[in-house]
Amino acid sequence: MLSCEIKQELGRLRCAVIVPFYNNASTVERVLREVLQYAPLLVAVDDGSTDGSGKSAAAVDGVDLVSYPVNRGKGHALRQGFRYALSKGYDYAITIDADGQHFADDIGNFVLHGFSENTLLVGERVTPSPDKPSGNSKANNISNFWFKAETGVALADTQSGFRLYPLKKINSMHFVCSRYAFEVEVLVRAVWAGITVANIPVKVYYPPAGERVSHFRPLLDFFRISMLNTGLFIAALLYYYPKRFFCRLLGK
Repeated sequence: MLSCEIKQELGRLRCAVIVPFYNNASTVERVLREVLQYAPLLVAVDDGSTDGSGKSAAAVDGVDLVSYPVNRGKGHALRQGFRYALSKGYDYAITIDADGQHFADDIGNFVLHGFSENTLLVGERVTPSPDKPSGNSKANNISNFWFKAETGVALADTQSGFRLYPLKKINSMHFVCSRYAFEVEVLVRAVWAGITVANIPVKVYYPPAGERVSHFRPLLDFFRISMLNTGLFIAALLYYYPKRFFCRLLGK
């Protein structure tokens, strides 16, 4: 599909595109200009950047910029973007990272797959690359394992930030995480709420090591994610799986 066709279809479907960012001055302007070709509403959320990223984003005409002075985490930024898109009358949002890892033309893959208020789509990063960080596959495999343990659903990629969200369903949920762990929590809670969560293929670019920008803090963020998974797994054992068993038993 051509970019103009994708943009027109997203407008018909009332789907915005949200780009959260924090200290991505080297990439955010380019990413926004590329995504703008496809988005009827492009929301950039500045999560308290201190490196001039906000000015770079503000320089792109046609972008709706949401910003606040203190870094609150990616989960908080995404939810601010969701609320903004809802306030503008949009029903869906595609999220794409600001680090240049994703390709804007893959937005068309989400359109071709089809939209549903009961479906959350996650881009599965399928492009082989010698520059892929060695820890990424291991971290993704661990995340995939816990997601299946907590939901009974198997996904090939649970960590990709390239996603399609049904906004009204997501906005009605309660979340405890505001940083990286939010993207795990939202998938689990979506399944628990009866929303289908599925992968679709997308391309990926891993910049050389010297050009990578990551705000992941291994010790602190792994601790937070571990605590979240522990809590979700216990909740799954005590609530989700028993509820699912009795619903199937009763034919509901």
